[in-house]
Order: sequence, then C-alpha cells, then structure tokens
Amino acid sequence: MLTAWILTIGNEILSGRVVNTNAAWLADRLTRLGIAVRRIVVVPDEEDVIAEAFREAISSADIVISTGGLGPTFDDVTNFAVAKAVGRRLVINEDAYREVKEKYDRAGLPLTEERVKMSKMPEGARSLPNPVGTAPGILMEIGDKVVACLPGVPKEMKAIFERHLMPLLAGRSGLAYSEGSIVVTGVPESSIAPVVKKLMQEFGNVYIKSHPRGEELGASTIEIHVSSVDRSREKALENIRTVIDRLRRELSRLGGEIKEA
Repeated sequence: MLTAWILTIGNEILSGRVVNTNAAWLADRLTRLGIAVRRIVVVPDEEDVIAEAFREAISSADIVISTGGLGPTFDDVTNFAVAKAVGRRLVINEDAYREVKEKYDRAGLPLTEERVKMSKMPEGARSLPNPVGTAPGILMEIGDKVVACLPGVPKEMKAIFERHLMPLLAGRSGLAYSEGSIVVTGVPESSIAPVVKKLMQEFGNVYIKSHPRGEELGASTIEIHVSSVDRSREKALENIRTVIDRLRRELSRLGGEIKEA
C-alpha cells in the first residue's frame, strides 16, 4: 500500500487561530484512494524548518502533500523550502508565470516582484493551475515519489487536488479515475448544495464540487465537477454518468438550464 505524509504550513495553525481542516480533508481523500496516511505534520512559516520537514517526509513516504505558504507575502516560503529540500534551483516556471500574469492583467493590477514570486518553483517542477485563486500548485515526481505543494486556502487546495492530483494518485494506487462536468444556469449555489450533499451521501465513491462562474444574463452560472475513483475505469465512468444524470433531473426540477461544461 502506498503511504503519504501531509505537511500543513502556517503559524496560524500552530497558534490555534485556524483549525487544520486541510489536513483532515486530504487525509479523507487519500484514504479513499487506498493510500495510507502515516503522518500529519504542522510546521511554522520558517524556511529551514519547512525544508527539514520535506526531507524527512520524502525519505519516509511515497507521497508528500503540503498546504500553505505559496502566496505573495514575505512569510510565504514553501517554494524556497521545497527547492532547498530536494537540492534544486528555484526558477521561474513559465507556465506558472503566464497564469499569474494573466490573472493580474485581468484584474488591472501590476505584476510586482512579490506576485512574480508565486511563479517560482524548483527546477523541473510542473505547475498545477489554480482554477479558483492566484497561486499555482507545485508538482514533482522524484524517482517513484510524488511531492505536491498546494495553496493553504481550502477552496483552492481542494480544486487543485481534484483537478490535477487525484487522477495521478488514483493511477499510482491501482484504482481508476474518471471525471465530468456540467454547467447550471438559473439555480443559486445555496439551492444546489442540498442536492450535492444528498448525492454524495448516496454515492460514497463520488465527489461533487460546485464552482461559481458568475452571472450570465442576470442568472447565476455554476460549474459542477463530478469525479469518481473505482476498481475499473468502466465502473468509474458509470458512476459519473449516473450522478450527472441525477444532477440534470434534480436541477432541472429547480428551474435550471443544464449544459455540458
């Protein structure tokens, strides 16, 4: 069985000001993927301490996932620390740079040195696009090990994990992964939430997440992303089709217009 360590980075966790919900969520998702979480470690926003935690985790587990410390502020140092831990240069990742620049350009904000910092990653790392925030995630495959750094904001961490890490980890664990999405117009997210909750309780191996897209013609528009992990790709696809069909019926009854994503 594959093993994992979860590193949560942030003084706010250690001081008790913020509850470590990220670690609990990740542990649940990894367990569902058949991956044994062996340790959850919380470390302060100190580069050397974070680097040492990464070294120990990488030497002990197959999969290492961190959350926090990827933003633009002075105490966001996870990218520096993980580069130090794996002995790689910290460089500007071109994919990450484009993503960060496009987001600030759209917002009409300057690309300051602090914001460029979010595109710096260990040499050879892969950038994980952030669909709901600014800071991209970081992915490295070191031999047969996976090291991933995710933002600390829960909705950003979850979105990157679902879109990018889950397929990779499902393949590593010997399970099959599938996903699908629909776009719903005309139903507020507060009305969608109970439908999603009911279906997730009914289908234990399916995860459903809504992502607001804003408004079109005065009506709320929301993308609903459905993912499933099962013993075969055919079974995972069947789960997706069944749940999306149920979503279509339930949300149509609420007056929603449903489209393919």
